[in-house]
Amino acid sequence: MINKRLLIKNLLAHNDENSFYDKKLKLNMGQREGKAKFLKHVCALANSNPENNSYIVIGVKDDDNEILGIDFFDDSKIQNLINAYLSNPPIIAYENIPFPHLPDHLVVGLVTIRPNHGKICSLRKNIWKYYGGSVFFRDGSISMPKVFDIKIKDVNSAQVASIENHSHNNIELTLDGVFDFMKKRRDFNATYRVFKEYFVVCWAGKKKKTKDETYYSRVDIELINEQVKLFYSDLDEVSIKTNNNEFKIQEFVHLGLHDSFKYYPLEEVTIKFKDNMSYDIESKLLFKPPEFDKKVLYHIYNSNNSLLEKLKHNRSITKQEEKDLKTLPSTYLLCHFNNFDQALAKLEEARPYLKKYNRQVYNNYKETMRILRKVKYN
Repeated sequence: MINKRLLIKNLLAHNDENSFYDKKLKLNMGQREGKAKFLKHVCALANSNPENNSYIVIGVKDDDNEILGIDFFDDSKIQNLINAYLSNPPIIAYENIPFPHLPDHLVVGLVTIRPNHGKICSLRKNIWKYYGGSVFFRDGSISMPKVFDIKIKDVNSAQVASIENHSHNNIELTLDGVFDFMKKRRDFNATYRVFKEYFVVCWAGKKKKTKDETYYSRVDIELINEQVKLFYSDLDEVSIKTNNNEFKIQEFVHLGLHDSFKYYPLEEVTIKFKDNMSYDIESKLLFKPPEFDKKVLYHIYNSNNSLLEKLKHNRSITKQEEKDLKTLPSTYLLCHFNNFDQALAKLEEARPYLKKYNRQVYNNYKETMRILRKVKYN
């Protein structure tokens, strides 16, 4: 089994960007341009590596390979985006890899693109400035369109196999990972469990008991064998259930209007461990958008628009408006779920102003966009 943290180190240490590996400081999957560029790179790497894996490492400076990290990105449905926009789409996995020197909420993103086995990948339809039918290949470290002499060649298998072979896990790396996690998260009921005498899952969270159920907030869950962070959230409530073969996470989101909020089930993720030293991750969307009185929503929607105009023109806001600003992203989202046509556009328009205002408000925006991505890709 490959230790993904070690794999990233080997990629950064031994190779500049090339036809099987790319690195990015960040991805912007919330905007059309960011999605289009991501799809272009996936398409190019898939075509340039028909018989071996290729990788995109995210959260690394391009010039000196400094690992800065990015926010935890738990979009298990990103394959749906690939399938929607690419013909002969590769199988991809997005994983969050923790590094000891990074803060808890930051990770390095690792996109693994599994081979197409000789099938040419192309854009299925237009997106941003790229046209449907476009085919991309890697030219050194650049993803370039190609319109003639399109041939798929396997030139990287031996090199990629060597890197992956030098990135396999061992008992020392596993134990170090467990000790690091238990030490770092000791204030939040850190614990671990071994599945199938091989897989080690560590998790931590602030525990809260309600009747017969136990819930956790400030949750952190890692699969130590691969050094993959499976879940991280400062905000949501999560229930965790385990048996000999499974680790199940059910996530709830806190939504509402004014001072009336409820927890709504968002998603259930089940990790099934097998006897052959492999595992599957299954996710099931549970979210049913809450419905609210349209008159109340229209009032809130118009108040949000007025508040956004004040931010855009640097006007002062009242204490009540400052309180409303914290819930502006989630109330725009509720308006969108209740068929307000322009609510989503307004939410995206608010992004730079919320980011400029303060960190807490911007974190609320990112959490809202995370919920939207999960629902949208399903």
